[in-house]
Formats: sequence, C-alpha cells, structure tokens
Amino acid sequence: MEQAVVEQAVFESVKYSAACQDCGAELECWGVQGLVDGRLRWDVESTCSACGFAVAVCGGDVPVERRDQMLSEHGPARLQVSSAPAKSVAIMRVLRAELGIDLLNAKAVLRRVLDGDYSGTLPEMEYLARTLRESGIAAAATRSQGV
Repeated sequence: MEQAVVEQAVFESVKYSAACQDCGAELECWGVQGLVDGRLRWDVESTCSACGFAVAVCGGDVPVERRDQMLSEHGPARLQVSSAPAKSVAIMRVLRAELGIDLLNAKAVLRRVLDGDYSGTLPEMEYLARTLRESGIAAAATRSQGV
C-alpha cells in the first residue's frame, strides 16, 4: 500500500493600505500569497476602521506591487537544484511548462537556476521545486539567513 505524501502549504504575507471603496477612508489590507494544494493563490482581506466595510478576495494572481513588497520585506527565495547536467533538458521542460516561456528563455532561466541566481517569493520557488521533484529532479526553495 502506497502512502500519500502530504506537502505543507507555504505562505508569505504583506500588510498595506488602500482607499475604502465605500467611504474613501484608509483601508487596512492583508495580502497572502500561498502554495495550497499544489496551486499558487493570492488572497486579500480588508477592513475599514471608519465605516466597517470588509471584504475578502480569494484566488487570482499576486499584483506586481504586492509581489515586489513581499520580496522587499521577506527577501527573495532561490530555486536550487542538485541534479547532474544530464537533467538539464528535464529541468527546461518543467520551466517551459510552468513559466510559459519559450526554449530560448528556458535556457536563460536554466543558467540562472544552475548558478543559484533564480529567485522569487517563497511560495513561487517552492511551487517550482515541487514540480521539479515530481519530475525526478532534486530541487529546493531556499532563503539566505540574515534576511
């Protein structure tokens, strides 16, 4: 009997302000990027202290400015692979499929991955690492200490 491997969800969050759509006052927002059940998702919860307006929006892609904020506040995570160069084609296949890039860009990203220079948010890098591991490639999402 095979045992299923249950992988933990990975989250990173940011707090930011926006204008309340009901009264225009400053709205406190919490954005969370998560890797849940094998999928990346972006969720936002907001509450207005002035009028009580509250909203939760789940799913979707992380906005560029919030992604930049997460990278600034938490530091980038890196995708690391410890596979032999013979696995380069398999790595590029995963990168092309998951990132939606062409062969030329996949080669460039592969170089960055092999050099330890490919980075993003922790949920993004863990997503790629898990996909690579499913393809038989030893991969991990890491973050430097001191961030």
